Amino acid sequence: MRFTNHTRRVEIGANCYSLETAGKRLVLDCGMHPRQEGLEGLPDIEALPDDSVDAVLLTHAHQDHCGSLPVLMRRHPRAQLFATEATRQISDVMLHNSVNVMLRIREEQGVASYPLFTHREADTTIKRCLPVPLRQRWSVEGERLGAREETPLSFEFFDAGHILGSAGVLVRSEGRTFFYTGDVNFDDQTVSAAARFPEEPLDVLVIETTRGDSPGEPGFTRGCEEARFGTAIRDALARGGAILIPVFALGKTQELLAMLAGMQTQGILPPGLPVYIGGLSTKLTDIYDKLAGQTFRLKPDLQLLDTVAPFVVGGADLNALPVKGGRIYALTSGMMTENTLSNLFASRFITDPKNSLFFIGYADPNSPGGRIRAAQQGDCVQLDARHPAQKLSCALDTFNFSAHASRESIRAWVNKVAPKKIVLVHGDAPAIEWFRQTLSADLPGSEVIVPVPGVALEL
Repeated sequence: MRFTNHTRRVEIGANCYSLETAGKRLVLDCGMHPRQEGLEGLPDIEALPDDSVDAVLLTHAHQDHCGSLPVLMRRHPRAQLFATEATRQISDVMLHNSVNVMLRIREEQGVASYPLFTHREADTTIKRCLPVPLRQRWSVEGERLGAREETPLSFEFFDAGHILGSAGVLVRSEGRTFFYTGDVNFDDQTVSAAARFPEEPLDVLVIETTRGDSPGEPGFTRGCEEARFGTAIRDALARGGAILIPVFALGKTQELLAMLAGMQTQGILPPGLPVYIGGLSTKLTDIYDKLAGQTFRLKPDLQLLDTVAPFVVGGADLNALPVKGGRIYALTSGMMTENTLSNLFASRFITDPKNSLFFIGYADPNSPGGRIRAAQQGDCVQLDARHPAQKLSCALDTFNFSAHASRESIRAWVNKVAPKKIVLVHGDAPAIEWFRQTLSADLPGSEVIVPVPGVALEL
């Protein structure tokens, strides 16, 4: 087995890895870097000779895992793309939205290389995707295999508990097992249930390390955090202010809507509470609703759009949307990136002390959301470099509803499957280093590897 990290940098970025085994070349994910623009946002797929990839295994549809797929598929016309049905449907929406975003950036900022692919290429990519159910063995030629059928190479998806459709992938090759987690969560969320990963020993494990530099809080439970969140929303509404919750369109929006639905059922929040979400969030939530009975999830009978009945906000509507007390504005993006709904709306929101700004997900420290999270009331914060800084007067709070596994739960699972080789990816340097030291001490008989981007590893 030969493994190569194509993400260009040791950090959370444009996830993409290749595995050469049994005479085949597989690519695991092909994302786009969330903080880089133009060609710099692509993984190093030039290192893969054209038309040399046999199969692409996509773990889930977040942009940093699927965003460059059309570019990869353009260069490798023989490659078969595999994903779960939910990931196939969500990727369709995400890739077309990415084209729209790139066209807008080209017009506004003059990024000449945009768009990196077209709507037609996005359509072609999705048409080449074969949806594969969980817990079934498949060949890279697209044939379903029997549970004990002899074959030199096969793969199998396992529920990863991260977002709808997310999966880890087990590759069996010539008597050895290789498992790539993608993004994983070993704890129940509100909609997404905990991962169901293999528990037998593994030969090679490639695992995400996102939260490696974040120790778990003693006594923390999601239930207690939801209760704290509900109290904060109720108190903010009682003060007569509005609430802004920056969210990622995929994953966080749906988890938030499920929490709000539960709080209304329990009487914590009033029925008919006005909630506003963006158009992309609405499209993705519709997929969550349509597939509710076909995927392993919590609350399968809950139809989010029907139950919460959110109002839909488009970019053209934003200027006319009033900041009004007694409303929740759950707007993208989660990091309040410049020129997104949450960023533009915040410019009319954060200066009013009656309002409340709640973060429920990750925000890069260098993003506008990250700068606000690090600020104190009364500080001036820069939402957009093109406009003056503004005084942060609204209330501010942060809640932990991460869709990534805690480092403690990852550690426990890795110790259970005791891989002979452990390859650490998808994490910033401090997170990776914590896992390297900890797992090396836990499993002295295992080799713990931090793959250098672009350098092939013989496994």
